[in-house]
Amino acid sequence: MNRQGWRLVFLLAPVLLGAVAAPAQDDRLERFRTLAATRLALVGTDDGERSREALREIYALLDEEIVESLQSGSVFTSLPFLQERLDGFADAWGGASFKLRRLGPLTVGAFQLVDSSPGNSVRVYGEAGGEARLLHAFVRDGRPVLYPLAGGPAPLMVVAWEGWPTNAGVRPLRLEMLRMRGDDVTVTWDTAPLYPEGLVARDWRLRGNELRIRYELHYPGWTPGCEGQTEQEDVYRLPTDGTVPARVARRQYNAWHQALHHSVSGLFAALASGDRASLTAFVPDAELRRRLPATLAAEPACDAPDPAADPDAVSVAAVESERRPWSLTWRRAGRRWQLVSATPVL
Repeated sequence: MNRQGWRLVFLLAPVLLGAVAAPAQDDRLERFRTLAATRLALVGTDDGERSREALREIYALLDEEIVESLQSGSVFTSLPFLQERLDGFADAWGGASFKLRRLGPLTVGAFQLVDSSPGNSVRVYGEAGGEARLLHAFVRDGRPVLYPLAGGPAPLMVVAWEGWPTNAGVRPLRLEMLRMRGDDVTVTWDTAPLYPEGLVARDWRLRGNELRIRYELHYPGWTPGCEGQTEQEDVYRLPTDGTVPARVARRQYNAWHQALHHSVSGLFAALASGDRASLTAFVPDAELRRRLPATLAAEPACDAPDPAADPDAVSVAAVESERRPWSLTWRRAGRRWQLVSATPVL
């Protein structure tokens, strides 16, 4: 065959292959539309086995779509082609997001069916035994977003699982690092064991190989939804060789609030136990100490600091037996806080 003939074969090959693949793909999309029409309400609910069965059917179709395209070769393996196909499935679902990225020779998909459903998934596709197939499926709470990292000998990717934001502007967050290992992928780092009580982030940023996470600290006296409470920011360096990221810096915002409530909690404990020495340290005024009820305890409410960014005086809510409310005024004394006023509110 002459050069012009080979050129014609090359140009027509994708068209011919597409004609063969199109019926199966169109049928798969129709089946997906049917699933969307009949199973949409089940996903993201606590409907037990019916919800899990719906997710299995949905992902079976998506996996089949991607694996068949990867196995076909040619233009069908390109990200633009695969993404265009998945966009059609996302449109059929309504509100879904299916995004693909490359991790070396592997194809990684972030599949979001609803905003913060446990049914959302990150799925890794590659070759095993000479055939394209699904290698791994990660299912977590939150919306998955993929961030490839460049510059290292082995391809790396950060997966962010972001929960729904609260009225206070924070959201649950989990970060994982995926690394190519041979023809497979492994999770080499995960924030879940580092923050066993959960990570509730106000902000996080990934720039180059530097990761910053600012998050809530939950300590005695912390109250959901209140402003000006202590938060912490951790800075990690992400090695390009795929080894475990190292924390290189840590700082606190509004550190005064945690220090204040360390004293507040100490006061309540001293009152309950009759610890006179500790009580004197927290309340230097003897007359004020005498008036404090032994049953005084914490009341979940926002504090009222003076207007300064780093306040010297703060009013804290408390309650005694029979739910009688008190207002406690604390003043900074060096690195400690001391009680200077305490009055019943009613």
